[in-house]
Amino acid sequence: MERFEEHGLPCLRWRAGASTFEACPTRGARLMRWRLDLPSGRREVLHWPSELDPAALATVRGGNPILFPFMGRTYADGEKFAWKDPEGARRPMPHHGFARDGAFDLIEASGAGFVAELRPTEADRAAYPYAHAFRVRYDFHELRLRVTLELENREAVRIPWCPGHHFYFTLPWHKGLRRGDYRLAIPARKAWRHAADGKLVPFAEMKGVTEATFDDPRLLDCLFAGLRSSELRFGPRSGEEDILIRVGEEPIPDEWAMVVTWTEAPESPFFCVEPWMGAPNSPTHGKGLRWVEPRATAAWSCEVALA
Repeated sequence: MERFEEHGLPCLRWRAGASTFEACPTRGARLMRWRLDLPSGRREVLHWPSELDPAALATVRGGNPILFPFMGRTYADGEKFAWKDPEGARRPMPHHGFARDGAFDLIEASGAGFVAELRPTEADRAAYPYAHAFRVRYDFHELRLRVTLELENREAVRIPWCPGHHFYFTLPWHKGLRRGDYRLAIPARKAWRHAADGKLVPFAEMKGVTEATFDDPRLLDCLFAGLRSSELRFGPRSGEEDILIRVGEEPIPDEWAMVVTWTEAPESPFFCVEPWMGAPNSPTHGKGLRWVEPRATAAWSCEVALA
């Protein structure tokens, strides 16, 4: 493990065989880069921009932002970026929650990864008024990584959460290829859109679609659910050099576990494939929302591997 500084941010670097991982554990517990060095050349598995504003880390398009306590947009009686707690109190909630640029304490660092714990602000406590500890754990291996989100409930009542990830994968990763040369294979039975009023709307055009190329405009803001398997993969049409994502611990995830696909523009050098615990706006409709019992700790994991 090596320490270095980038854009004024304290960062750590791990080397595991051909893989190099770089992260800023104390700002958003943000994994920034995953680089693969092979005899054939260097491959950036995750996109990370060369120029960025470290003061606005939440808006940086790259790495893996952590989405907590809820991902996506929440609504309270039609008001965006708000939610109602179990007692009916209306509370603010930023887009994707408040962890992705939050201050974290590095509580463990080793040659194989790190654990960081969120240090909530007064604004965070106003949005999520529970005594809790939220931790992000990364374990790095040569051709895969595992990330575990842990929520420790220090209250005498159960508390809700529905977190997720926002992986920015480099795409395309071969010179001379375009998005249409890569395909996503996803074992989903259903697809949804998140409407501007917060409702989930069935996406009939993508229902039952299990494979699409990344130039397919239907993949923009598509929410896949009803996963038949915890494993999905994407990569070149040849089937070589795939990226494999495992969602959760069970062979078949919860009915409302989701994988979300998104990119910013046709020319963006990335495409996001995002494992989410549940659906956006989960505090309102409950689809995928989970509860942590009093004085208990819950965890949710996913893996990304190079196949």
